[in-house]
Amino acid sequence: MRRRRLLLLAPLGVLATWFLVTWATYPSDRTPTGAYLRVTKAVNEDRPEAFFAYIETAAQHACYTIGNYRKKTRSRILEAYPEPDRSRLAASYEDEAGATDGSQVFALYARRRGWLQRLRRDMSGVDQVEISGDRASVQTVKGSRYPFRRRENGIWGLTLFTASLVAEAEKAARDAEIVERAATDYERVRSMEGRAVIEGPR
Repeated sequence: MRRRRLLLLAPLGVLATWFLVTWATYPSDRTPTGAYLRVTKAVNEDRPEAFFAYIETAAQHACYTIGNYRKKTRSRILEAYPEPDRSRLAASYEDEAGATDGSQVFALYARRRGWLQRLRRDMSGVDQVEISGDRASVQTVKGSRYPFRRRENGIWGLTLFTASLVAEAEKAARDAEIVERAATDYERVRSMEGRAVIEGPR
């Protein structure tokens, strides 16, 4: 009986040993290789929000900015715009406005713009890493190169999506200004119409 119990427990011991060895030897995310491997794991799991921590700071800030502006913009549209524009425009901002944080905004764009598919197709094992100051390049065995920048907290962040996300954040800010001006105009017109009804014809 004891021998049988030991035979049953042996695979669990092997699995536990493998886990401990893997955990102990897995590169830190304070290295470009460690950050890259964590991005690869999240891509393989189809979870772009899981590697939000491994994009650079400017890209993270842009995602939060997009979400905040889209929430504000959608709220003003629902408050002040007349139909049918109210429903149409509110629906166009619904996904970003409904995101709870920057990682969800990033996941939306990663799927919408095909970034996740691109990474899944191109990512492979690490061949070599070149580091120059706060920048690094991870080259895979397939020959693809992934640029990283060291963030303030020491974690390396992928820079592939920064320009697109920053541009989208700037667009969200411009859209918010346009919507606010239009919303103010709609409210002014309604206020004037309301006064005219109250005062009646002269």
